[in-house]
Amino acid sequence: MATITDDLGYEMPARPRSRVVSLVPSLTESVASVRRDALVGVTRWCTHPIDLDVTRVRGTKNPDVAKVYALRPDLVLANKEENRRKDVEVLRAAGIPVWVTVIETVPQALASLRRMFDVALEWEVPTWLDDADAEWGRAAPAAGPRAVVPVWRDPWMVVGSRTFTGDLLARAGLRNVYADCGARYPHVDLDEIRAHNPDVVLLPDEPYRFTAEDGPEAFPGLRCVLVEGRALTWYGPSLVTARSVLADALAPRS
Repeated sequence: MATITDDLGYEMPARPRSRVVSLVPSLTESVASVRRDALVGVTRWCTHPIDLDVTRVRGTKNPDVAKVYALRPDLVLANKEENRRKDVEVLRAAGIPVWVTVIETVPQALASLRRMFDVALEWEVPTWLDDADAEWGRAAPAAGPRAVVPVWRDPWMVVGSRTFTGDLLARAGLRNVYADCGARYPHVDLDEIRAHNPDVVLLPDEPYRFTAEDGPEAFPGLRCVLVEGRALTWYGPSLVTARSVLADALAPRS
């Protein structure tokens, strides 16, 4: 029997998949772009497509493993960062194949998604991946604004080093103030952020939902820009437009 290996080298039988559970919002949107009918279960954080109506199996960090098993999937899609190893191991012990992606850069995302469609699912590769390849193949603007990207408050956490979001920022021409801090999502205090005097504080609407009334008030005197979190943290169809979404959000307003 032919076998395949996921991004972590886990081996499983090769075969076309028709019943898929996705434990990652980005992968859910990606799968739905090709075969929505194959999705039988997703997490409550899987918000795209917005009209997706399938069984919810709780969250990315606490999936209802019994519910996943009851859905009889022939493949579960997961991610090394977003999902817990112990949940993956429990599902595999129950005989359910789990394909784990590893995504920390934009090129890695594009390559991993191609493998997911072509190797794991044995489906056609969507054309939006070609569009995303072309978009991110363009050179990044030079010497862009120095940015801080909070992803949580109380305690405050920001995008640090070795993250997909950090790589996306750099390729979009932004200079992440915490790119070389050594931690992926360091805890910081507001005085430290202010001391860096960034050109812009990017406030996404996920994982923490920053709004005009919740976030900018913490950074008096600094330029704050609200931005769609999906453009910063998701890998999938959003990669086609993420660069233009960021550019538009950062454009000077009259």
